[in-house]
Amino acid sequence: MDTQAYADRIGREGFAIIESVVVSAVIDEVLGDLASVEGPAAVERRGSVHAVRDLLHAVPAVRALAGSAAVRALVEPVLGAGCFVARGILFDKTPEANWKVAWHQDLTIAVRERRDVQGFGPWSEKAGIVHVQPPAAVLERMLTVRVHLDDCGPENGPVQVIPASHAHGRLAPDAIDRWRDESEAVACTCARGGVMVMRPLILHASSPARTPAHRRVVHLEFAADDLPHGLEWHGRW
Repeated sequence: MDTQAYADRIGREGFAIIESVVVSAVIDEVLGDLASVEGPAAVERRGSVHAVRDLLHAVPAVRALAGSAAVRALVEPVLGAGCFVARGILFDKTPEANWKVAWHQDLTIAVRERRDVQGFGPWSEKAGIVHVQPPAAVLERMLTVRVHLDDCGPENGPVQVIPASHAHGRLAPDAIDRWRDESEAVACTCARGGVMVMRPLILHASSPARTPAHRRVVHLEFAADDLPHGLEWHGRW
């Protein structure tokens, strides 16, 4: 991979797809650990786990994956060598949990506890973890790495993105509508072991899967900086 060209593309378009990043043996290890996740970390629908929110705490193999040379080689050219993974989530589209996601930006981060800091809010709680919307400047210094544990073709409800939409800060609903109406979306299909990298502020959405199969994705959020005024990331690895 041409590291500079890759970093330039992330800066310009806000996303990239890189195939054959994670070897099959590592994916099998992650899937094996995921099979034993239960309790508050696992989100179920109709008896089937379709999400794991506190993934880095719950699954040692995911922590190892996030710190692997293969994954860090995709993050460090953009965020620098001091970056760290702050949150991990598993998403799985199955016949029991086959959802549509409207066009949006990823605006929340997970923190250790609530502190009233100017520019941070509103606050919420998911699976016992405190979440908050930070200023756009924090999100602009983050990068999301989505590792595909299954093949994801057009029929599997892939993420769609609008290139370059990340470069305009936090978008109001009417601005999101304009981007959606005036831009061409890109469907981010990816084979097992491939990775989609994206800026949190890029506009993205997904449709329900048309094929009754797993579409498991490990979603890793990396950050480059400490939070201000005593706020702390929920996790830091």
